[in-house]
Order: sequence, then structure tokens, then C-alpha cells
Amino acid sequence: MTTFLFTTLPTNDLGLLTRSLPIARELKERGHKILFCSPAQAPSRLIADAGFENRLPEHPIYDLMGANQKLKGLVEFIASGRHKQRYGNLFHFLRQLIPAIPVKFAPNTRQVWDFDHTSAIMGLLNKGFVRANCEALKKTIADSAADVVVDFLNPFAVIAARVLGRPVVTVIQGNFHPQSGGFIWWKPRPSNLPSTVPIVNQVLAEYRLPPINALEELCVGDLTLSVGTPETDPLPETAHVIYIGAVLWQPANAQLPERLSRLNPEKPVTWVYSGNPRYGGANDIFDSMVVLQACIAALANEDLQVVLTTGHHALPEELLPLPDNFHHEAYVPGLAMAERSDLLIHHGGYGSCQTGLYAGKPSVILPTFSERESNARRIAALGAGAIVSVDMTPGQKRVDVEELRATVRHVLTNPSFRTHAEQVGERLRAYGGASQAAALVEQFTQKGNVREGS
Repeated sequence: MTTFLFTTLPTNDLGLLTRSLPIARELKERGHKILFCSPAQAPSRLIADAGFENRLPEHPIYDLMGANQKLKGLVEFIASGRHKQRYGNLFHFLRQLIPAIPVKFAPNTRQVWDFDHTSAIMGLLNKGFVRANCEALKKTIADSAADVVVDFLNPFAVIAARVLGRPVVTVIQGNFHPQSGGFIWWKPRPSNLPSTVPIVNQVLAEYRLPPINALEELCVGDLTLSVGTPETDPLPETAHVIYIGAVLWQPANAQLPERLSRLNPEKPVTWVYSGNPRYGGANDIFDSMVVLQACIAALANEDLQVVLTTGHHALPEELLPLPDNFHHEAYVPGLAMAERSDLLIHHGGYGSCQTGLYAGKPSVILPTFSERESNARRIAALGAGAIVSVDMTPGQKRVDVEELRATVRHVLTNPSFRTHAEQVGERLRAYGGASQAAALVEQFTQKGNVREGS
């Protein structure tokens, strides 16, 4: 039996969890021990629902993440006295927290070019933040007695595993690989973008690890698996990745909520999914509130049944009451919902894109972030969906409601979109998905990559 610790980029959305849980389930069924480390609120709930143990790193910065990174949540954490259980007293808690709080960020921009640029926006320009995260993950890995770290885009976990000499399997999408064109591959990359590499290299030097030339190098493991296929996630042959197709989460006995079973079978069903409408904080760069606003405005009077979901995130009150043809659910099993739908409308998240393709259903995509636009362009190029652009005016995102309405009508009435989605879905399934990923991970561990008694 091998103990695997699954780590993810600690963002408060479900994309990486729906990619990691199926592989974890496959490995568990093969007799291995599985632990998770994903501290944000929505992922923690999904991990608990799936029956896995989730280890919260012991550092105040993770208590802040668990409070959804809001000052009110931090105050409530301190007022509850829980800081005393972990850190002894308030002084020790603050002594660890303050040096780790990121204060330097890359300028707010609507064009985010790659993972390095994203990480500069998320706080990796601060050495104290990087070091604190690496130390917290190092302790988590050691305390869990993990033999292998299976990582989904968390550079801190990869650094920590290498410090401890633990083998790392990474599961990525193509545009996170150092040999990809990044998120915005359709035009030249500026030369003056902020980079986290100098700061990360300072921390790597402290650990006596070799420097990196690009942050994306920390997305490459001892074994690197790429979701998707060469057509959805193109990489050069020299990238040395193994494609595994679509990896999507759904509990074995998943069913749609009872009231959705009463939808009219004679009328088209459109599934609207926004991901996290608001991540919190001053920067709305990752927010997808505009998807909900635009779809409500565009589809309220259409002859459609609209199922609107937010992935365990609260529906913003200002959107209420919903139009009569809308049905809101906080969470639905994705594949079951996609199979029941005639069309998916979403923010361009990778999991949403793969869910639609796997089910053979077309998508209308409102990409709310550069990485999501990359995914949307790949789907549009394959003829399996259409893009409605999001105006990224600083401080506000806008969608042309008339364009969205016309695009939805066009995709629903043009059968070629569904035909292409079905064709791509068939090719995705041929790569084996989570079962193939688990087999590859097992083969990796059996080839002497895990030390006896590690």
C-alpha cells in the first residue's frame, strides 16, 4: 500500500478537485491510502462529501484561506479561540501570520499571460509568503507520511516534496507546461511582464534546490500527466507528458435533484455554470459574476429551461428573484447535468469545457479570465462551441446581451456544434481518464520511485 497526498492550488473553486477526486478514488479502490490537502471552503466541502480526509496545513495563512481570505473570517477565527489550540496564544499566531501576508502584487490587468503572471497577481512576489507556504506544505507532507505527492498546480507542494525527497506526480493541462504558449498563445508575449521566478529562486536556494527559469517548471513532476488530448492541449513531443483524456468527478450513485427530474422533456435545457461568482478581495480578475448577470438578462424570456448552478457558492442576493424559467441549484453532479442538457453556458473553466465535450454537448463560453479564454478558443476551433466575448473594462466585466442571446439560439439550432462535440468526446474517452491515470501512477510507484519505509 502506498500513501498518496493529493495537493491542489489553494483556490476557492472546484475545477482542480473535480480533476483530482476521480484519480484518488481509483487509487483508493486499488488499496492505497489517500489524503488531500486543499484548504479553501468549497473544495473542503467536496472532499468531505467524497469521504476523503483533508489535511489543513498548520500555518495562520491557511486559517485565513479557510476563512475565505476575508478580514471578518479572520476576526471570527481569533474570537473563537481556535488560534490558541494551534499556536498557543495570539502573539505566536500573529508572529507567523504577519510575515506571510503578501503585500506586493503584480498590477491589475485583464490580460494574464501564463501561470507565472497569474502567480505574481496571487502573491508570489513576496518571499515571506512563498517561504511560509512551502514550510507549511513541508510539514503537512512529513506529518502525513506520504510516500508520493500527486499535485495539481501547487508549486509550494512541489517544492516541499523535493525538499523532503518525495517523488512527485503532476497532473496538468497543456497551457501550464513550460513548453506551451501559456494562456495567451495567439499573440506575442510582452517582454516586461512581472515574474515570480527571482523570489522563488531565493527560496529554492535556501533549500539548496536548483533554480528554475520559469515557474511552470514546478508544474512538471517525476511523472507528468496531461488531461485532455493533443488537440485540446497541444504540446511538443519534447514535453514528455502522457495524455489521459478527460478526468471528471461524479459520485458513483449521483442523481440530479428531484425537482430537475420534472423538467419538460419537450423543451430545451440550458445549464448555466459560473464557478465562483466572487472570490473576494479588491481584485475581480478571476470573478465570474458577469456570467450569471448576462445569462439572466439574455435568457429570461427565451423558450428555454435554464438550470443555474454555482458550485457550492452562494447565489448573490442581487440576482434574486430569478426569472420563472430559471432553476437554481447550489451544486449538481456535472456529468449527469451535462447529459440532461442540450447546451452548456459557462465561464470557460477547464473542467466545464471537458464536461461538455465528454458528454457530447456544445457550449457557449463567456471566458472571464485569460486561461479560460484559451480553453474557449480550443473548443471553438474544434467546432464544439462558440465564444461570446467579455469586455474586460477595469473594475467591471460586461457582456453584450443581444450577442449572447443570438449565439445561444444559433448553437441550439445548428446541429454541427453537437456533432463536433460528440466527436471530440469520443476521442477524449479513448485516452482512459482517471482509470488510466491511476494505472500510470501505480506503475510509477512500482518502478522503484518510492523508497521502502519512506
